[in-house]
Amino acid sequence: MVVTMFRRGFLMLDPLRRLAGQQGALLLFLLTLVVHAAQPASGAENGAHEDPSKLDFYLITVDVGNNVWDNFGHSALRVVDGLAGTDTIYNWGVFEVRDGPVAFAYDFFVDELEYRLATQNTRREIDNYRAQRRSVWQDELRLSAAQKQRLLARLNWNRAPENWYYDYDYFFDNCTTRIRDYLNETLDGAISAHVAKVAGTTFREQVRSHYASLQPISFSLDVIMNSNLDREMSGWESLFLPLNLRASLAELKGVNPQDGLEASFFGRREMLLNYEAPAPQRDFYRSASLTALCLTLYFLLMLRRIRRSYFATHSQLGFRAMSVNFRLFGGLSFVLFGVSGVYGTLMLGSWFFSGHEDLHHNANLLLFWPTDLLGAVIALRWLFLAQPWYLTNNNKPFTVYYFFAKFCAVILYCFATAFGFFEQDTLQIALFIAPWLFALGLLSWLVGFDAARGSDSIL
Repeated sequence: MVVTMFRRGFLMLDPLRRLAGQQGALLLFLLTLVVHAAQPASGAENGAHEDPSKLDFYLITVDVGNNVWDNFGHSALRVVDGLAGTDTIYNWGVFEVRDGPVAFAYDFFVDELEYRLATQNTRREIDNYRAQRRSVWQDELRLSAAQKQRLLARLNWNRAPENWYYDYDYFFDNCTTRIRDYLNETLDGAISAHVAKVAGTTFREQVRSHYASLQPISFSLDVIMNSNLDREMSGWESLFLPLNLRASLAELKGVNPQDGLEASFFGRREMLLNYEAPAPQRDFYRSASLTALCLTLYFLLMLRRIRRSYFATHSQLGFRAMSVNFRLFGGLSFVLFGVSGVYGTLMLGSWFFSGHEDLHHNANLLLFWPTDLLGAVIALRWLFLAQPWYLTNNNKPFTVYYFFAKFCAVILYCFATAFGFFEQDTLQIALFIAPWLFALGLLSWLVGFDAARGSDSIL
């Protein structure tokens, strides 16, 4: 009887026992998940490389090109992953022309142009430089396992779409400075410590040097860029140039991955492509000055005095072979007044509308005026009609005061340059450009205008 009651009680407890066993198993499973989540993530899960010895980094340096946007050269990083079988170029020099070249020029002018990181297969990237006929150097970077992991983590962060774009600046944030900053971070500040001295050269000198093969562009940048370019660069700032970065890194010390001993930061070095660099053109200042001097002497020799009567409408001075020489003078004046007006408009407009502070407060505004575009309009009459511009009582005072102010501005510009009143380097413009701008203005004043009545002589 007792045995029977015991068996019945045990059978009644059996479902409860089974339920407790299931709950225990579920509890054990959940506990396992918690413990697993609390453990450090593996290399694959946190973005680290499983075997850094299979990971190689190379600095890619590209020589200057023939275009305005590549005359400083270019830098990129090459990452070869032997474990994943990938060979990738990281290029921070990519920009997009979304709405055409006019919109692109405007975005660049107001400093709203965005560059971005792009990655591409190394073979295709090198083929692009081969098509451009630009020399390419490749230098292996000797990094420890920990440094490779750190640099890879930074690159992986930059590859995220939300981190692609950056605000480009030609001196302080470009394709080369991005690599400089990432490598300096990887090396715990070794690069900035290595170049902690003054570079001994100015930004303007570097601009002139790198645009020696495009002299009109070099001259234009010399005109429209202000005194910010005339301070000495620090060693760190000088690394915005690809060849400077390569030369500085070649002097650093790194770790030999084979024996762990200190060695040169660069391992294997090789030239992937070898082409002749663009040849420097003749110095624009001297060429332009010599040309202007010859033309000025020619026009002076062609001057002749014209007799006036009371009702004459001819100027007191004119040219021999009037039809030909007046048109030649008009064509030259149209170009020079037009260029001066464009420079003045760019400098004045950028002061108010551009984010490029290197284009603000420019001393050359004393020489190049936006209103010189009016002179280009007047020169069209000289070019097409071979006749002077007739002055009336309404426009004569404006013309007289304008030319007087222009002459005074040129004299003041040369005086301020000679006595060092400008922080901006204006010496070459004062020596080679200002004198013949003064001569052109004087010839325009003497020959290009005529009073409507004989009694209104402007001489």
